[in-house]
Order: sequence, then C-alpha cells, then structure tokens
Amino acid sequence: MEKIIAESITRHREALHYLEISHKIIADIASLFISVLENKGKIIFFGNGGSAADAQHLAAELVGRFKKKRSGLAALALSTNTSIITAVGNDFGFENIFVRQIESLAKSGDLAVGLSTSGKSENVIRAIKKSQELGLKSVGFLGKDGGDLVNITDVSLSVPVFDTPCIQEMHILAGHIICEIVDEHFAEK
Repeated sequence: MEKIIAESITRHREALHYLEISHKIIADIASLFISVLENKGKIIFFGNGGSAADAQHLAAELVGRFKKKRSGLAALALSTNTSIITAVGNDFGFENIFVRQIESLAKSGDLAVGLSTSGKSENVIRAIKKSQELGLKSVGFLGKDGGDLVNITDVSLSVPVFDTPCIQEMHILAGHIICEIVDEHFAEK
C-alpha cells in the first residue's frame, strides 16, 4: 500500500511539472475562452470516457460559476445527450458522435475544446477538423505525445506522461486555473 501511494505521488509530481512550465499555454487558452465569450460565442467541450466527464465538469463551471458571482457563460459538453450519442453512433458510427453535433450546434466564433489523453481519438479529431471548417478556433487538452490532435488544434495543452489518470487530473487542474481566470474577468465588480 505504501509503495502504491508513494509511486502515485511521484507520478503526479512529474505530471505537475509540465503544467508549471506551461504558463503561457494556459494563459493563451484562458485568453481564447475570454475572447470567445466576450464576442457572444460558446465553448463546446468533448471527449470520451473520463475526458467526457471532464468536458461536462468544465462546461458546468462556466455555465454555473467557478468561485465568483457572475452571469452564466455559454458552454456545453457534447457527451451529455445519450439519445443523440446513441442515435448518431448507431446511424453514422461512433467516430461521428461529436462531428454531427458540431455540424448542428456550432457557429463561427465558437470555440471547440477536444479532450483526449492519447490525442488519437478519431471522434475528437473529426470534430476538431469539422469545427475548423466552420470557422471555429480549437483547443486540445492532450496527453502522451499529443497524438494527431497536437498538429491540428490552434492551441494545445499536452501533458506528456503515459498515465491516463494523471493526464486527466492535470487537465482538470489546468481547466480550473482557466476557469478562475475567466471568473475573475467576468466577475461582478
């Protein structure tokens, strides 16, 4: 038990190091969020599994609030409507569950945020490509070597470790930092 605890803390400390040297990327993503929201765009999050949960979590922080009193901000997660996901998955294939929603819900001026611990999730890649065709900017919350997504997103925060839970936890930490910056910007004065 002690060995598992110690090894886990060491892995997380190593992953945290990458966030510590990624201040500019985190600030760039926060600035992009603020710009989109100021211009009445919305932030659209999507990912699979734990990244789907993270997408929902971050959307909720913006629509609700993070820490400060402010108006709700336009954000949504594409993993929340099981009827859409199962219908599109059944009729068009799982690789199209997000791209179909981007086609239906996104507009130029919105921001697509794809979360993928491998950077290789086909449904996330397709949605990012479609969002760019529609004139959206894109952000990737990635892991490992960033996969294919690191080369097609406008801005990517990549946590280059190979432990999926660590990557997801760093994504949430970075997401919370970004939400705090956004909160501060839109807080009631």
